[in-house]
Amino acid sequence: MVTQAGERRRIVVGVDGSPPSRAALRWAVRQARVTSSVVESLIAWDYPTTAGWPPLPLPDDFESTFGKTLSEAVAQVTKDEPGVEIRQAVIDGNAAKALITAAQGADLLVVGNRGHGAFTQALLGSVSQHCVHLAPCPVVVVRV
Repeated sequence: MVTQAGERRRIVVGVDGSPPSRAALRWAVRQARVTSSVVESLIAWDYPTTAGWPPLPLPDDFESTFGKTLSEAVAQVTKDEPGVEIRQAVIDGNAAKALITAAQGADLLVVGNRGHGAFTQALLGSVSQHCVHLAPCPVVVVRV
């Protein structure tokens, strides 16, 4: 479907490789099929720093490591849902801020109810909660 400005409708979805984020991606792809929208999937990474502690050993190339996680999630979800345009982006920065920025002008933002955070038993993760409160468009939280 095309908006009045001649642009395709956009659904932004946050993916971190967790089961809830894969469910969110699956939901976004199905919604995109119904609304003839394009899906913009993104993963964000932020180098973890803690004052007074030595740096954590992390992969040499963040972008390719996180890009692989995103690509694998997209491939897994779309094998049963072909035909929807899915764009992929790897963002260097805070996940909540990246999603809120990407959602500017979008028709919908889709997130899982929680990701890889420390409080896995929480009903709503910190990124999801930020998005619900600060997103510039409607937000769907997919609960697993």
